[in-house]
Amino acid sequence: MSLHGKRKEIYKYEAPWTVYAMNWSVRPDKRFRLALGSFVEEYNNKVQLVGLEEESSEFVCRNTFDHPYPTTKIMWIPDTKGIYPDLLATSGDYLRIWRVSDTETRLECLLNNNKNSDFCAPLTFDWNEVDPNLLGTSSIDTTCTIWGLETGQVLGRVNLVSGHVKTQLIAHDKEVYDIAFSRAGGGRDMFASVGADGSVRMFDLRHLEHSTIIYEDPQHHPLLRLCWNKQDPNYLATMAMDGMEVVILDVRVPCTPVARLNNHRACVNGIAWAPHSSCHICTAADDHQALIWDIQQMPRAIEDPILAYTAEGEINNVQWASTQPDWIAICYNNCLEILRV
Repeated sequence: MSLHGKRKEIYKYEAPWTVYAMNWSVRPDKRFRLALGSFVEEYNNKVQLVGLEEESSEFVCRNTFDHPYPTTKIMWIPDTKGIYPDLLATSGDYLRIWRVSDTETRLECLLNNNKNSDFCAPLTFDWNEVDPNLLGTSSIDTTCTIWGLETGQVLGRVNLVSGHVKTQLIAHDKEVYDIAFSRAGGGRDMFASVGADGSVRMFDLRHLEHSTIIYEDPQHHPLLRLCWNKQDPNYLATMAMDGMEVVILDVRVPCTPVARLNNHRACVNGIAWAPHSSCHICTAADDHQALIWDIQQMPRAIEDPILAYTAEGEINNVQWASTQPDWIAICYNNCLEILRV
């Protein structure tokens, strides 16, 4: 995007609080729009919707709304054609679906599947890109829940969004920390999860009676995140709690990493695959660094990243814009930065 010929490489936004969760909107008419979640160690937290003004080439906050507890993840509906309502999902104590309009953001539904009151915590979630009526949550109660969303028209009213449990399964022996749908096999039914037991497990909604363990951390360290390659569903990346490396796995060769990305000097907090290329991935860490790697030469060792960016603080999160693949967003302290790569 050429902003009247002023091609800046970095745009920065300063929020009134520490930023943790954030994500790009994918709607074609909202190109440089992101949602940011506050990280304040108390009940009252916030979400801001910010956009880049083409005239001034500055970020402006379009909307702020209250959120209970910090958001662990924020995701816009993966609707690249703009045919669904403009929805935003957040996880924290529950999964919430919000409807965004030009003037306000309002809660559409709160999805809660906890039969016992000891647990309220879908830790994170993922939104299915092939079928935006499907979301999956992972929870500390060892389960994953797949939700069906109804976004259809209701007679006489604006279309009301609601959700129901399609299936719930015990996914791990301990807490489940992340869930992600895979593009394999049509992209609707396959997903994987990671958790406190240190394993990566793969599931198929059509055959839930068994799962496949793709990888187990040798020291049984909890695995916090997993992220599927956007172009090649054979590859995924994961990282351990307090780990300084990102492990790349190939589902065709279970249990043995095909690559280890270990140039970070402090614990890794975020992983983002390139949306447009099967061999590029960005990792971000407490060492202030966002590193982009080219993994083409796997299984030969990957020694060094091809690009490095140093931020002014510990990077909490990284997101690669799926509809604008030359832009990456990072957040650190109270700042959001988008970088042209």
